[in-house]
This record gives sequence, structure tokens and C-alpha cells, in this order.
Amino acid sequence: MRVGDVDYISLTDLAKYKNDKYPANVIIHWLSNKDTALYVGLWEELNNEKFNLTEYREIKINEIGTASYTMSPKQWIQRTNAIGLISKDGKYTY
Repeated sequence: MRVGDVDYISLTDLAKYKNDKYPANVIIHWLSNKDTALYVGLWEELNNEKFNLTEYREIKINEIGTASYTMSPKQWIQRTNAIGLISKDGKYTY
């Protein structure tokens, strides 16, 4: 998908190769991985001037890496004002 001058890759299409029935679960597990969460957080810090760094630091300190940590793309976007992921309700994540 192209938004302005930026190309996005469909995570949903990629996740369907792992689980074609429930690709959203694959994405949630991927985003809940500590290394993924730290990577997308760093990407946002470097590329998003409106990134909610305070909320990200709260997530990073208190949630990432704990056994109960899970994060959906929609939660990530809402909590941190992320721009690196786009989530279309019930359809696709880019």
C-alpha cells in the first residue's frame, strides 16, 4: 500500500503464510516480541516527531519483556501515536 510517498508492506499478507485462518494472531505475537517492540519503538523515535515517547518509555520499562506483555497494532498506534504501522479494522495491517 502506498501512502503519500511511503510504501507499506502488508503484514497481514505475510502472516497468512504462517496462519491463513488467523493472521491477526501472528501479527500480535510478532509485535509482542521484545526485540520487535524495541525495534518499532526505535524506528518511531527516529521517524515520528509526534511519537508519544513518554508512553513508549512506560511500555518499555513496565511491560516489554514481561510474560504477560501483548500488544496489538491498534493498541500500539493508539498508545504511542505511531505512524510506522497502519491498522485497518478487521482487514489489514501494514
